[in-house]
Amino acid sequence: MHVHAKLPLNVKARTIFLLRHGQTDYNVQGIVQGSGVDSSLNDTGRRQAAQFFEAYKHMPFDKIYTSALRRTHESVQQFLDLGLPHEAHAGLNEISWGVREGTRITLDEDAEYRQVLAGWAAGNTHARLTGGESPEEVAARQRPFIELLKSREEEQTVLICMHGRAMRVMLCQLLNYPLSYMEGFEHSNLCLYKLEYTGSMFTVKNFLDVSHLQVPA
Repeated sequence: MHVHAKLPLNVKARTIFLLRHGQTDYNVQGIVQGSGVDSSLNDTGRRQAAQFFEAYKHMPFDKIYTSALRRTHESVQQFLDLGLPHEAHAGLNEISWGVREGTRITLDEDAEYRQVLAGWAAGNTHARLTGGESPEEVAARQRPFIELLKSREEEQTVLICMHGRAMRVMLCQLLNYPLSYMEGFEHSNLCLYKLEYTGSMFTVKNFLDVSHLQVPA
């Protein structure tokens, strides 16, 4: 039997909005960007960002966090234009795909890519593409940000905009899953994971939420 623990009376659960950036031309073309390709949103991505803003512009965000890459900044630019506090952290950058960044790689055509992804799912999360990062390395550079986030108790409602693979790693860490479970956290452009943090644990309230993209911007 599962029992929901009640929070102490003086503890209020914090709300974390974890957002993937909007669409880029590279996304459409199936070209990996990683941390080394600093692309901008395309017209669809900008429309997605406007739809998200329209749905959540009244949310009292205490802080906006983004990666150091422009596609995350552009995805939340309308919130930044409101003057909300903002910090960019390179620890939130996408995984590095090494020499493959800027190229089209698919499971069907690229044996090394297929082998690395299969290795991750099998638990070999130290594997990496040539010149790139492993999930373990991404997790390690995310940990200082996670500790910073946990420590800022005054930030009750937070928006974090980052990247697909890095978001999968982040969710595994926040929810105490092994990194080999990454593929269980699906993502799409401008999708939202909404989490609550009680001071001791994170729980998912909204999983792969794209309802904001169903309404006109």
